[in-house]
Amino acid sequence: MSVDLSQFIPSFLEESFEGLELMESSLLNLEQGDDETINSIFRAAHSIKGGAGTFGFEKVTEFTHLVETLLDEMRDGRREIQQNDVELLLQSVDCMRLLIEGIRDEVECEDIKIDETSNLLAITLSNNSDASSIVEDNHGDQTSIENENENENEKSKWHIEFIPEHHLVQTGNDPLLLFSALTEFGELEVVANTKDLPSLTDIHSEELYLTWQLTLISSSVTEEDIREVFEWVEDECLLNIKQEKISENLPDQIVDNQNVSPSIQTKDNGNKSLECDLEVDVHSNNTSPVKTASQQNNDKPTVKAKPDVGSIRVGVDKVDSLINLVGELVITQSMLSELGNNFDLSKTERLTSGLEQLLQNTKELQESVMRIRMLPISFAFNRFPRLIHDMSLRTGKEIELILKGEQTELDKTVMEQIGDPLIHLVRNAADHGIESADIRVANGKPEKGTIILDAYHQGGNIVIEIIDDGGGIDRQAVFNKALEKGIIDENTTLSDSQIFDLIFEPGFSTAVEVSDISGRGVGMDVVKKNIQSLGGRIQVESQPNKGSTFKVYLPLTLAILDGQLVKVGTETYIIPLITIVESLQAKPELINRVSGDMILYRLREDNVPVIPICNLFNIEAECHEVENALLVVVEADGQKVGLMVDDLLAQQQVVIKSLKDNYQQVDGISGATILGDGSVAMILDVVGMIDMAMNNTDQIQLRRINKNNILEGVTL
Repeated sequence: MSVDLSQFIPSFLEESFEGLELMESSLLNLEQGDDETINSIFRAAHSIKGGAGTFGFEKVTEFTHLVETLLDEMRDGRREIQQNDVELLLQSVDCMRLLIEGIRDEVECEDIKIDETSNLLAITLSNNSDASSIVEDNHGDQTSIENENENENEKSKWHIEFIPEHHLVQTGNDPLLLFSALTEFGELEVVANTKDLPSLTDIHSEELYLTWQLTLISSSVTEEDIREVFEWVEDECLLNIKQEKISENLPDQIVDNQNVSPSIQTKDNGNKSLECDLEVDVHSNNTSPVKTASQQNNDKPTVKAKPDVGSIRVGVDKVDSLINLVGELVITQSMLSELGNNFDLSKTERLTSGLEQLLQNTKELQESVMRIRMLPISFAFNRFPRLIHDMSLRTGKEIELILKGEQTELDKTVMEQIGDPLIHLVRNAADHGIESADIRVANGKPEKGTIILDAYHQGGNIVIEIIDDGGGIDRQAVFNKALEKGIIDENTTLSDSQIFDLIFEPGFSTAVEVSDISGRGVGMDVVKKNIQSLGGRIQVESQPNKGSTFKVYLPLTLAILDGQLVKVGTETYIIPLITIVESLQAKPELINRVSGDMILYRLREDNVPVIPICNLFNIEAECHEVENALLVVVEADGQKVGLMVDDLLAQQQVVIKSLKDNYQQVDGISGATILGDGSVAMILDVVGMIDMAMNNTDQIQLRRINKNNILEGVTL
């Protein structure tokens, strides 16, 4: 019987990462005497250790064993819960995550941090052992280490009845690995009972028909230790454990269990007894080279993880809804098929009704499928309590993190890509935003600063706010730094929002001191680019001595886009609706041509540069004069521009297809889609188009116009 264990590794990885998140969040809230929390942390570590042992991931097993031992001392009351130990356990969680990520990525993890943490765990455990070598009993007498050594030969014989369910091996569990783990406690004898073994023709290759009687002789093991070995399969077996004291000394009978395999007695239907080793094939009269668990661990390579293709946990209600919609779609398709077989004009009304029903079913099916990809943003927020905890220790600031809107749902792909920008924004709020305790007190604030992470839906977007009650952004300092870098000149007049946008310029920083946390003059520009690559934007608000708010606007999904179809010549393009401010017919009296043949359109208080799409992409258009053109005013990267088009078509949702994956990256184009008539339409990348226009020598002043909203020497 052979079971491919690699098929279960993705489940192990997913459950391990969830266990690590549980350990981390629980450790951050761990208090003295909180038995329930410490037990949940221990169970999570033990499950990871058990799973790693099943697949032969020895590094994870060995490291987690140290973590498990430290947690066991805490939950048994042998060790008080101290902050230093909690920090060590948090560091250990980081190391476990590195090891498991190495398994996922199929790379050897050789991080020096893992070795250092492993040594710290060993030293911590050793120190506690030395401290507890002398204990005081209820009468005040002291029992020394010598007394403990005298009891080393007082052994117990444990009788273990292990009756697994038939499907045990189908879940990736191997009884031989469990027996091998028991050999670590002492001498083990294994007796297999074959009385329930069916005839050869009735045997199913993936069913387990054996039960076992185990005898373990040990001087140190407890019933709890034994049950922990079987904890991984406790819901799939019947386990009976009895203890028998052994009064005689048995030093000569104890052997090195790492070098000797456990013996096994095979009972043939309960009638006769055959003593043999584990190399006997109990399913037939022939012998086969089946090895013991310890031999298997030494000989066979570690099970390799299959490539991680990602996974999503979906609620049953979403699956049920999807199944119902598919059923409705099948019924509609069947009805239309019947109409098509014997169609005549008298059935036109039924055909129209059926097509409308098909359209409705398809739309609902699309929405239902998209909901499957939606996950609570708590998956992204869960990492920040640990981040704030670590930064509080490093900066010496007291910071409270408040999470809101954790159940707000966001597309899994968007959530994965927004993680790093959010980390940088939160770090920036903690390092630059929140002041030190003495400054806060002097300004009439509480010593502890507050950072709020909030998420909510707004229209077809999701908004994530990072709010701090710190000192706010120094408007004058930002302005002076921009002057120093030559981004603006001293005669420039900027609004607060325009000044705050300057912090996203490459290399821009007002930090007096450079730290390893932030303030190196890099990062915020990357944050903005990453957000824009998701089709989002970022907005900054700040008040002196009251704090700052960073608002990140994101689309709910990257798979579907609400777009405006426009015609330019013979081509059809799609402009994302999220970027459109308004569409209008150009009025000649509001048009101005300035140096470099740049065209400006006066839109109320703004001077909006006009970008003819036909010139940018070098295509023939019907309208070459802006005086008679349609303008679609869009806003991106804090800038407004007017895209000159021939005609406005419909608005519709389109499915985004990547150009990079199917062809190559094209400047000014973010993707493509297939329209209802089968033709391909390009989706415009507004930010990319603005960059293309700015790099054009004829429109070199475009950035300056948008930043300052003025053009020197030109009367408009």
